[in-house]
Amino acid sequence: MPQSRGLFDYARAAFNARPFGMFVAPNWVGVASFALLGLVNPGFWVLGAGMELGYLALLSTNRRFQRVVDAVDVSGSERDWQRKIGGLLSGLGDGDRRRYDALAARCKGILDQQTQGEVAAIETQSEGLGRLMWMYLRLLVARHAIDRVLGDAGRGEPLDRRLRDLEAQVEAPGVSDDLRRSLNSQVDILRQRIAQQSEAKEKLRFLDAEIVRIQEQVELIREQAALSTDPERLSQRIDQITATLGGTAQWIRDQQKVYGEMEDLLAEPPPLTAAVRVRESQ
Repeated sequence: MPQSRGLFDYARAAFNARPFGMFVAPNWVGVASFALLGLVNPGFWVLGAGMELGYLALLSTNRRFQRVVDAVDVSGSERDWQRKIGGLLSGLGDGDRRRYDALAARCKGILDQQTQGEVAAIETQSEGLGRLMWMYLRLLVARHAIDRVLGDAGRGEPLDRRLRDLEAQVEAPGVSDDLRRSLNSQVDILRQRIAQQSEAKEKLRFLDAEIVRIQEQVELIREQAALSTDPERLSQRIDQITATLGGTAQWIRDQQKVYGEMEDLLAEPPPLTAAVRVRESQ
């Protein structure tokens, strides 16, 4: 989300403001001109300073100019989010990307249904749906990371068969003490790997359940949006649903410590418009 701006930020933007098509800010030309004239008569420096302060005060406090600056800031933030979301989506399989696109279309449809209501309420809904989409993407990426670990571990001879073979070798007569210690060490390692893979499979089942839960929640919101005439109430309902995902967010943070591939998933959620535009650009 873009940071709130102060008067100094608007003044800095006013100092560097340039109309479309101009390569140099007109204010820079004015400052340079008075600086040169001041070499001839220092009074121009005083005059230029006064005019510059007046210009900055007038433009930086103008609400229209502030809205333009804010819009540029939001646009840049959304472009950053589009790149980040696009990068995460590119690492997923075709099926997961289609699921994400379908949910993004559903969320956009919810906002499109709100033909009436205050802009603030619509923006609140957009932020709430953006959080849902961000959580959905986090779940898809987390599942992909765990699934890839299991896929790599599943290559070769099954672990349980290898474990049985090693246990038989340990019990075989005539095995030296050194070899038995080495074989027992391998047995312990395989048992740990089997336990870890079993835990990973349980995590996959949890992720699948959470992914479906968000899909159903979006469907519920869509149905409520079609029946509700109160945008404020719908916004509250979206906030209530996103609040229930706090435990899931913490779970994903914990998995990042284990799998180490989800650093980008720990950031604040993007606006829904970023998710929708990524979908539309594909």
